[in-house]
Amino acid sequence: MPFAPFAPFAPFAIVFDLDGTLIDSAPDVRAALNRLLAEEGRSQLSLPQVQDLVGEGASALIERAWAVTGETAAPEAVAALVERYLAHYRACPADHTVVYDGVVAMLEGLRAEGALLGICTNKPHRMTEIVLDALGLSRHFAALLGGDFPRRKPDGEHIRETLRRMGAEGRPALYVGDSITDVRAARDAGLPVVAVDWGYARMPVEQLGADRLISHFAELPGVIRELLS
Repeated sequence: MPFAPFAPFAPFAIVFDLDGTLIDSAPDVRAALNRLLAEEGRSQLSLPQVQDLVGEGASALIERAWAVTGETAAPEAVAALVERYLAHYRACPADHTVVYDGVVAMLEGLRAEGALLGICTNKPHRMTEIVLDALGLSRHFAALLGGDFPRRKPDGEHIRETLRRMGAEGRPALYVGDSITDVRAARDAGLPVVAVDWGYARMPVEQLGADRLISHFAELPGVIRELLS
């Protein structure tokens, strides 16, 4: 579907989650995670299992993966396991990752309308940069802030700091994500929130409590009109 332009009102800002919202990265996350699990003699995880584990950053991913494949990880061991996982991920950051349908047209259309765009994700910051570069998406964003930030989602300060780095303080803004973590962070930041229905929600998307639910990014201009005008 094409992105339908709309007459610009006040300059606005849109902050996006990344994994499960703009891109389906679970196949490459799974590959990196399974390499680490194999090194540790643990069972391999399916794609649906990995989709249920992502969303709160790399440390949470490792802790959850260990919990479902045997004994839980000792707290003092998690940091080293995360570094090994990220090394595998950096080696193959986007071999099987796909950009969801309509994303590129949507980003280009919003920028043509004068919108400032940003990424606020619990994915590690450097890994986010690597993946966006590999997919050719980096040019669309005024700023990105990864999960290394001390107050990350669901803390709304993660989104507020993203807006500051975008130079978007004081602009009408909304957040777009796919999970309860995203909705809670947007609420804490005082922003309206749009949820997509194709991500890694781990619960019925209708129960996320977002202001609007969309099934394709072609619907986003109309939602922007409703929520920000």
